[in-house]
Amino acid sequence: MEDSKNHSSEETTKGFAKSTKDQKLNVYVWDMDETIILLKSLLNGTYAEAFCGSKDIKRGEELGKIWEKQILDLCDHHFFYEQIENYNQPFIDALSEYDDGRDLSDYDFDQDGFDPPYDDGNKRKLAFRQRAIANKYKEGLQNIFDEQKMKFWEELYEMTDVYTDRWFSSARAFLEECAFSDEPPLVSADRARNSTSRSSQHVNILVTSGSLIPSLVKCLLFRLDHLITPGNVYSSWEVGKLQCFKWIKERFNKTNVRFCVIGDGWEECEAAQSLKWPFVKIELQPGSPHRFPGLSLKTLGFYFSVIYGNSDSSSDEE
Repeated sequence: MEDSKNHSSEETTKGFAKSTKDQKLNVYVWDMDETIILLKSLLNGTYAEAFCGSKDIKRGEELGKIWEKQILDLCDHHFFYEQIENYNQPFIDALSEYDDGRDLSDYDFDQDGFDPPYDDGNKRKLAFRQRAIANKYKEGLQNIFDEQKMKFWEELYEMTDVYTDRWFSSARAFLEECAFSDEPPLVSADRARNSTSRSSQHVNILVTSGSLIPSLVKCLLFRLDHLITPGNVYSSWEVGKLQCFKWIKERFNKTNVRFCVIGDGWEECEAAQSLKWPFVKIELQPGSPHRFPGLSLKTLGFYFSVIYGNSDSSSDEE
């Protein structure tokens, strides 16, 4: 794992190679569950309970169960999860050194003998699956779902978004604000969104305590795939959030880089504090400025200024 911790550092930093010396890079490190999306709090009723009776708890549980089923079905039927569930990796190209780059268009994943022991041969087969998963992610749900399934998914998303007072769509819009302010051009692969004409560049990174493959599937189902590339998703399931944050810090080792962690849990809070990064705690309570809708670039700018001093960390987006 030590050899692969700089998994995308060279490719990533190419995206910033033409930057001026004074140009800043803002790296937004996001938690997923109960931050960008709501799932556990729907299932256990804590989201509805925060509204003191004005939300139907049972309705939230029903929506959460439907989403759970959609996530598991997509994982198992399209992302090899039944085969690789016990081989979680902290990021999608963690085994890239074992991938010989062979063409996978006619590769039979059901007949390649992928099975214990976890030796170099099977690491290569797992690396093939990881590459195929990344490609499927980039192609999007429109290449997986038929018309009927797409309609069901769109209706489920809208129903859940309405139930949560637009938490999902407002969180997604906020990530867009972070990444696409001044409408910078899209870049390929897993590089940050980049505009050399602006004083700052921005990238969204996801660090989730869940397994990698379900987390990628959640990004697809909750419409985050155009905002967070597969190489920018980390699973802290085995290694912990502090280790993931250290990889991210090393990956974006650049002058004028600034990090900000947004999440709801103690682990990302402690990891951010240990690296002296600002931490914004997301709350479920209605009316809080640290929720969706509610969180603003101005609020993030305040947290940036506390750690990094007064600067235009958010003013160039406003």
